[in-house]
Amino acid sequence: MKEWNTANHAESNTGLFGGNSNWRGLIWFRVNFLIIESLQRFHHYYGDDFKVEYPTNSGNYFNLHEISNELSKRLSKIFLRDENGNRAVFGKSNKFQSDPNFRDYIHFYEYFHGDIGRGLGASHQTGWTGLIAKLLHPKEK
Repeated sequence: MKEWNTANHAESNTGLFGGNSNWRGLIWFRVNFLIIESLQRFHHYYGDDFKVEYPTNSGNYFNLHEISNELSKRLSKIFLRDENGNRAVFGKSNKFQSDPNFRDYIHFYEYFHGDIGRGLGASHQTGWTGLIAKLLHPKEK
C-alpha cells in the first residue's frame, strides 16, 4: 500500500494520516529539528570518533555532528534560493518566485513536500517552522 500521495500535495492516503489530521505531510520541522538537536547532543557525548553510515547503504561514514549539519543544510534548502534564484518553499508559483512584492516574504508552512520542498498546509506556522532560524545560525561544536 502506498502511504504517501506525492501527486496530491504529499498528503497521506490512509485514514490514519489523511483528512483533517495533524500529521499529513512528509517534512515536519519540529520532528526534524529534534533529531538534529539530538544528534548534536549525542556527538557531544560520543565525540568525533563515533561514526555511522550516512545516508544508509551509501558506504560513507560521518560523525554525528557532521550528520546534523547535513540534515540542517537539507532543511535550509527549502527556504534558501537555489542556483536559479528560486526557493523550494514556493514550488512552481511564479508570483512568489519572481514578483518583487512577494519573492522575499517567506511563509513558514505547516509541513513540506518530501521530494520538492514546496510548502503545504497552513502558511503561517512560525512556531515550529521558525526553528529554521536556529538551523541557519553558524554552528559550533
